[in-house]
This record gives sequence, structure tokens and C-alpha cells, in this order.
Amino acid sequence: MSGRLYVVSTPIGNLEDITYRAVRILREADWIACEDTRTTRHLLEHYGVATRTVSYHDHNENERAAELIERISQGENGALVSDAGTPLLSDPGYRLVRAAAAAGIRIEPVPGPSALLAALVVSGLPTDQFHFGGFLPSKQGQRKRLLESLADEPATLIFYEAPHRIVEALEDVGAVLGKRDVAVARELTKMYEEVLRGTGAEIAATLSARDSIRGEFVILVAKAQTPLSTEIPVEAMIQGLMAAGVERMEAMKTVARERGLSKREVYKLLSGPAGPKQKTGR
Repeated sequence: MSGRLYVVSTPIGNLEDITYRAVRILREADWIACEDTRTTRHLLEHYGVATRTVSYHDHNENERAAELIERISQGENGALVSDAGTPLLSDPGYRLVRAAAAAGIRIEPVPGPSALLAALVVSGLPTDQFHFGGFLPSKQGQRKRLLESLADEPATLIFYEAPHRIVEALEDVGAVLGKRDVAVARELTKMYEEVLRGTGAEIAATLSARDSIRGEFVILVAKAQTPLSTEIPVEAMIQGLMAAGVERMEAMKTVARERGLSKREVYKLLSGPAGPKQKTGR
């Protein structure tokens, strides 16, 4: 009987941000696959976890994945962690999870900290839809082209960035996407946690004025604003959405959102004057 693979989220800074279940799984697993065994060992020692660790990173992922899948197939239970946060999100692990799925192995997520979600909920930007783009390209030309391709995305944009590139990345955000609201989260859950808000250019100027820039950064950019189609009748907009396969009630909600109306106001516009029309007798 094969074992299981647990994908375990670990703290992004504050060691208290780990679930009881995560600690139990890490204790009970036969081994823990981690990016850097030294980094993970610090967490394990803090919680008295003696489970042996196995290195699993970008440079050995292909060969190590096959070895770990073989162990699980023989009945061992393995836990996959990254240096911090939720594995696979801009971290190794995809090949191992994909191989486990192909082998019919049961894969269980053990949810917990995630830098992108932590930044999103404190950003003050819309959370109904978001696009996570991982790390921005290091070369300016590629970075600008990527931002241009996302200019019309109707979702909050989220990126990771390194401290030595954060200023130029924010300058490019301002140059390509204009004066949109931007939030930059730094060192989340740690002693020097900070969230800066403004436009890309404003935050870039703030950081440039500092003697040094340190920490892990998350950049969040407000979604593209859809022009209000005030010239198109409400009924026509709803019919157009329904023709595209959207349910009537969902189409009404969408139009109400775009027009800044309540669902009741949209319903009234569709129904015409209140009350049924009176029949005239002959």
C-alpha cells in the first residue's frame, strides 16, 4: 500500500504562524523534502520535530522526484515544504506533485501561510479577483512587456520582487500602468513588517530615499478600470452577456457592478414603469 504526500505550508517569518496539524504531520512523516535543510531545521528544532530531512530544490528536482515517488509507493509518507510559505508558489515542488498525481498517490494539502495572500488582504486593493505573476523578469525590456500584456487585466496584479530590483520594478509599473493604486508589502509577519501605499512612482521615490532597502517584497497593483458603458442600454448589456453564456442573475449582478447600481435598480430598469400596464376596455 502506497503512502501519502503532504504539501505543508510553513511560516513566512513569524514562527508562531504554523498550524497544529502542520506540526503533527511534520512529526509523523517518514521524511521532509525541503529547499534548504538548514532553513527548515531551524523551524523543526523550534517545535521539537526530529523527522529526517531530504534536500529538494531546483537543481536536483528531476532526479529527487523519482526517488521520493518510489519511497512513497513503497509505503512511506512524505512531507514537502519550502523555505517559507506555501510550496510550489514561486518555489520547487511542481514536478514532485505532478509525478505523485500521475502515480495515483494521494496528495494532501496542509494549508497555512502565503506571502501573496497575506499581502493581498492588507493591501486595501480589490480582492474579488487577482492575478499572481510570481517574480517579475529581471531585465527591464521583458518586465515592461509583461506589464503591458497585463494592462487590461480586470484583477489585482500581484508580484514578488527582490530588494535590489524593487525600485526599478516600481518605476516600470508607474511608466507602463500609469497612476494606479499600488501597495508594496515588505517583511510580512516579521519585526520590520511594512505596507506602503501610493502609485508606483511614489513608492519608488520613498524607497529610493532610504539608505538601504532590505526584505522580501510583494507588489500589488490595482486592476484595470473597465470604462462604464453608459451609452449601451442596461437590457442590451444583459442580453449580450446572456448570449455569451452568462446566467441571467449573474449578468444582472455584473451590469449592476459596472454601472454602480443596485440589483434592485437594474431590475426596475428591466421591468420599466412600476406595476403592470392597465388594459383599456372597448
